[in-house]
Parts: sequence; structure tokens; C-alpha cells
Amino acid sequence: MISVSLTKYQILLKTVELGGITRAAEAMGYTQSAASRMIAALEQEWDIELLIRSRGGVHLSAAGEALLPSLRAVCNAQKELEEQVAHLHGLTQGTLRVGSFASVSIHWLPPIMKDFLAQYPGIRFELLSKWEFAEVEDLLRKGQADCGFLGLPAGEGLDVYPLCRDQFMAVLPPDHPLAHAPCYPMARLAEDPFIWIPEERDVEIGQIFQEEGVHPNLRYTVNDDFAILAMVEQGLGISIRPELVLEGSGHTFAAIPLERPRFRDIALAVRSGKALSPLTARFLEDVRRWCASQGLKPA
Repeated sequence: MISVSLTKYQILLKTVELGGITRAAEAMGYTQSAASRMIAALEQEWDIELLIRSRGGVHLSAAGEALLPSLRAVCNAQKELEEQVAHLHGLTQGTLRVGSFASVSIHWLPPIMKDFLAQYPGIRFELLSKWEFAEVEDLLRKGQADCGFLGLPAGEGLDVYPLCRDQFMAVLPPDHPLAHAPCYPMARLAEDPFIWIPEERDVEIGQIFQEEGVHPNLRYTVNDDFAILAMVEQGLGISIRPELVLEGSGHTFAAIPLERPRFRDIALAVRSGKALSPLTARFLEDVRRWCASQGLKPA
């Protein structure tokens, strides 16, 4: 009875997180109809409408909003219990929820997970990939992730463990006049067509423009790093991207440092005020070891 109820809670929370029952069902390995039935059963059991359904998706009712913190607390308590059981079993079982952003999810997590699972094959990973660091921070503060990769500085309520320093590079077409230059002069941004991601998702690049006092020739706005690299390859413009994004892209371009080098510091973070679980602590150790083995610049 308890485990079934917890599954209903988890389905409801995942529906709220992903904005739809179908996406929640896919993420948790259920059919859409099964997920819908569980939420409907929960609403009937409590005699409360929890979700408001519309053509645009679903969102919590006022009653659902009021119950949300308690639902999260129950599911987080279950997660902590599982971690304690896993510790007693010597990390032979358990689930680790990892928040991340795109380039770390693509370039770091697969080899890190492979190494970790070679040691602890019974551990399950739940990966929560977000576009923005603030979204990863939010997952941690709500207890929806055990740890998360993000950029520094981080907001309040988090303990951070710096991992490496990632340099911002000017990304140029291979035949650009400055393709082989030692650095990219910031004044040139007013001339070259610039391709960027919307400012609300690319705060760091906006900060570079502001601090340098430059007004780039903003020609194209896209929402994907790989689209940017494909456009640069075709000579449509230039961009500024972190070095980590450029790894293994399969596109042809030149990448040179900015005139005044700029960096972002990447860290692994956890929620403050809570002791690290044995599983999270071991994962942190392995992530640090992996970063060192790759020769990454320390933060």
C-alpha cells in the first residue's frame, strides 16, 4: 500500500516537473494511461483536484500547490531511506539523481557514469539535464536532485565543490581572417555577424559584452549550441562558446581565445545543511578523480 502511494506521488511530481502526463510516464517507464490512472486514483482517494488539464498541458490546482511541499518531503524521505539501505549493502544498490547542463551531460557524464558503474553496477542514475544553471540550483534546493553540475558563483543554500575552469573561445569560420590569430579582439564584435543563444539562457556571454563595453553585431539568435557551430562552419557568422561545448562536435571551425581571456568555473553542488549520503559522497570523489585524470584546468 505504501509503495503504491509513493509511486502515485512520484508520478504526480514528475508530471509537474515535465509539464505533462505523457512525458512523466515516459520518464518513469509507465504508459500514459497507467500514469493518468494513478493520478486520478490519488485525486479520488483524497477527494481533491490536483491537476488542471488544458490544451496547453497540465498544471497544479491551488490544492495541489498547497500539498506540493509535503509530497516532495515524503518522496525525499523515501530517497534518504533507500540511500541508508544502499549504504548497509555497501553501495550495491540505490539511485543517484544528478542535475546537469547540456555540455556536461554530453561530454562528461557518460564516461563518469561508465567508470562509476564499473565499481557499483547495482546503482541506478536519474539524469536531470537543464538549460540553465539556475534550473539545476532549483532542483537541488527542492530536493529533486542529490547533486548537480553548475557554474560558479552559485546562489544561496548550496555547498559547492569546484571542479575545473572552462575557457570561453571565439568560434570562427575556418576561412575567417583571424582564424589563426593568437586571440580575438573584442572591438571586432561590432563588425562580424554574431550568432548567439537568447540572453536569458546565455547570461555569461551578455556579461562579457557588458563588462567589455561592446555592442556586437547580433545577426542570428538560435537555441542550440550545435546549430551555432553548424552556422559558423558555413561562414554565416561567429560566436563565443565555452571550450567544453566545442569538444567532439564534428563541425569544422577555428577557436581562439578572447583578447582578454574569460572563463567559467564548473562545480558539483549539493543542498546546504544536509550531510552527504555515502552514495553522493562516493560519486563526488569519482567526479573529482575523473576531472584530474583528464588534465582539466582546476577552478
